[in-house]
Amino acid sequence: MNKIEDFIEGQLLLVNKPYKWTSFDVVGKLRNAFKPLKLKVGHAGTLDPLATGLLIICTGKMTKLIDSYQSQDKEYTGTMVLGATTPSYDLETEVDQKFDISQISEAQIKNTCNQFTGDIQQYPPAHSAIKIDGERLYEKARRGEEVELRLRNVTIAEFEITEINLPEISFRVKCSKGTYIRSLVNDFGKALNNGAYLSKLRRTKSGEYAIENASEVMELVNHIRELKAIAITE
Repeated sequence: MNKIEDFIEGQLLLVNKPYKWTSFDVVGKLRNAFKPLKLKVGHAGTLDPLATGLLIICTGKMTKLIDSYQSQDKEYTGTMVLGATTPSYDLETEVDQKFDISQISEAQIKNTCNQFTGDIQQYPPAHSAIKIDGERLYEKARRGEEVELRLRNVTIAEFEITEINLPEISFRVKCSKGTYIRSLVNDFGKALNNGAYLSKLRRTKSGEYAIENASEVMELVNHIRELKAIAITE
């Protein structure tokens, strides 16, 4: 069993981020669990609030290694909805355009994956946490401000369609740091001369770490509280 001192020295925690929690919500919950200890806690790789799955948390001296964990390849499973788009490329905003999908075949859908395998360029979503002039893009987007988005280079090592049940398409992606799956889905719809938005996303791997080994947030919080209670009585 860990001791509270182990977390101060530095621990790597695998957490299953809940739906609609921000990555910082998870960090804040764990940080509060350590109080009154002023313990450094940080995450290695942001997940959107509507995404779930593996979030790597570092404590204590391990926070110095966040960049190295953050740079590792990621793997996701997800579902896109074909035949419509949203401004945020996901369920955060309402559908703004609809398209006819009656002529799109399963073969077209599977073949389109080939266009997005390897080194590609993509624009980040306007509704993203990237900062421009010290402000998050999503804050500007919510005010209706136009922002100049810059292309970024990313690598898609694997892009597999796992199930087609139109308008829904399930997929698995293995990709480099900085890849926006929402942008990938939006571009996928465009490649079909159609539209698509992300309806579900789960990070299943980050580097060598897998969601199967992750703990729920409250399991970790309760474990930390128990360790603090043991430390007080010793």
